[in-house]
Amino acid sequence: MSAIPEAARQYTSESIQVLEGLEPVRKRPGMYIGGTDSSGLRHLLNEILDNAVDEAIAGHGDEIEVVFHQDGSYSVNDNGRGIPIDMHREKGMHAAALLVTTLHAGGKFDNAAYKVSGGLHGVGAAVTNAMSTRFDMDIRRDGQRYQQTFTEGGAPSDPEIKRYTGSYTGTLIRFWPDLARFDEDAEIDFDFMADRMKRTAYLVPGLQLSIREEVASEGGDEPRQAVFRFESFSQIIEDLSVDSGDAISEIIEADSAEHIDGQGEIEVAVALRWHERNRTVLAGYANIIPTADGTHMTGLRKAVTQAVNNYAEANNLLRGNQELKGDDIQAGLIAAVAVRLADPLFQGQTKEKLKNGPVTGVVSRAIRAALDHAFEENPKMARAIVEKAKLAQKAREAADKAAEMVVNRKSVISATALPGKLADCQEQDPSKSELFIVEGDSAGGSAKSGREREYQAILPLKGKILNTYRADPAKVLKSDEVKNLMLALGCGPKSHFDLEKLRYHRIVILADADSDGHHIATLVLTYFHTNAPELIESGYVYIALPPLYRVRKGKQSAYLKDDRELEAFMAQQKNPDKWQVQRFKGLGEMNAEQLWEAAMDPETRRIARVQYSEQGREGDNEVFEVLMGAEVPPRRAFIEEYAEKAVIDV
Repeated sequence: MSAIPEAARQYTSESIQVLEGLEPVRKRPGMYIGGTDSSGLRHLLNEILDNAVDEAIAGHGDEIEVVFHQDGSYSVNDNGRGIPIDMHREKGMHAAALLVTTLHAGGKFDNAAYKVSGGLHGVGAAVTNAMSTRFDMDIRRDGQRYQQTFTEGGAPSDPEIKRYTGSYTGTLIRFWPDLARFDEDAEIDFDFMADRMKRTAYLVPGLQLSIREEVASEGGDEPRQAVFRFESFSQIIEDLSVDSGDAISEIIEADSAEHIDGQGEIEVAVALRWHERNRTVLAGYANIIPTADGTHMTGLRKAVTQAVNNYAEANNLLRGNQELKGDDIQAGLIAAVAVRLADPLFQGQTKEKLKNGPVTGVVSRAIRAALDHAFEENPKMARAIVEKAKLAQKAREAADKAAEMVVNRKSVISATALPGKLADCQEQDPSKSELFIVEGDSAGGSAKSGREREYQAILPLKGKILNTYRADPAKVLKSDEVKNLMLALGCGPKSHFDLEKLRYHRIVILADADSDGHHIATLVLTYFHTNAPELIESGYVYIALPPLYRVRKGKQSAYLKDDRELEAFMAQQKNPDKWQVQRFKGLGEMNAEQLWEAAMDPETRRIARVQYSEQGREGDNEVFEVLMGAEVPPRRAFIEEYAEKAVIDV
């Protein structure tokens, strides 16, 4: 994929096409930004950033700056052409105002102004405006400076237009999110955005992206800042392959373009390398948008599987009719695929999956050509890749045999196959059933006594379960606690996983509110991530947030999450000394009634759904690698960075 190209397209008010109004956004934000949590809040900033990056991809501008302002606002400044500010003949208003007050008003529908685009075809700027209490535009272009403010979801002020004689052109957008429309704990994480911008810099070689804070965040010594600029897409492999062990291949690159009837030109950039460890990272991007799944990733997997098998067969490296499976070949593979096309089709507004069918073939052909050439030039490397895949196949087959023993010994959906410690519920409909995974037999006993038997099942865990991130698949299936969890869920082991057989559509991890409890919850989440990620992706996994305190005065009582809630509660009382405070050291200290009220009653409990970030399963695997992987230095660095924020119960 080439660096920033020279521009040859006009971008004026006549480039702006309008499809519909802005009215639905504030009523149904989930349809446009995916939700009202941190991911939805980030979406507002991402859309403005993506529009600036689109300018750079089109060949206009090579610098973008994102600022986290002290007052809670965010700004994106680019040195592109500037949003058009002339009057739109059809609508009778300035194009810039039209762009941010009307859904689907953008210069990207007929490709007249943009060859490719990562933005939501103009939706992004309008949605960000709709979900903000204030939205400012400052544009310099055509010898003029255009400034305009919008308030409370899009109400415009009169634009201020002045003569401008400077050489700088570009767009500055600053917005104040309407936090009342988002979850209380929603936030835009600086490090998350910095990482996203770093990945974008890889995707657009020659573009400089910078991010900074005006003031230091809570717990920080000084404002954070970072600048990213790369000259080659292949540099992304060094970043993705941290903690993957030594490389057993060179970086293999593909950079091509192919014209497809009905699709136009599809550009493909690929970089990949195999490593000693079995850590697999497949990163996908469509028009600079992180897209973990879709036709481009299908093309990658297809090409890699075919190329390695063809080489192995041609060189007699396999026995008889032996064929290597894709998962075995991908063991240790670190790969990044980026495609650019004029009209990308995504699944949902949040773009989690690319759907353009012809992309599969274009990507596959590009990668096959690159791999075939690399294998021919370096047969020693090719043989090393085949041997690694054969070792992975051997380990997988051993795990499959162990899994078959588990599945064949007892049917996972029969009553006799359920683990003895499981107190099952009466409800047979999974959509109405809940499973509480409880830390320890003591808390498990209280949970069994206090639960609603009709629809709540209880599975006590004995201590800390196996760290499945590091464990061999065969060892995972030998762990009694893991086996009990697997049987209770009903979906089978990883190699035979069937989501349709899930017995509960709400799986709640209920552990103590201390460091040990957090560790146990992390271990259970690690099992889900490594062996049943579909549960997380389907929204079935939750974490209970049990209280640390119970306060009581006469017949009045309340459960409080932590010290901060306790202090706030007491500050509101006229006679705080009259309240008795009970601190729970663990769930085992609660009786059945207390545990029901604090953690299990749908009317009073607090539970949080576990979700992957917008980077998806593969992107979030880096977090598990740091926390649960074998390498100590990254974990030590993580602990040192977040030590001051830790709450240690002593």
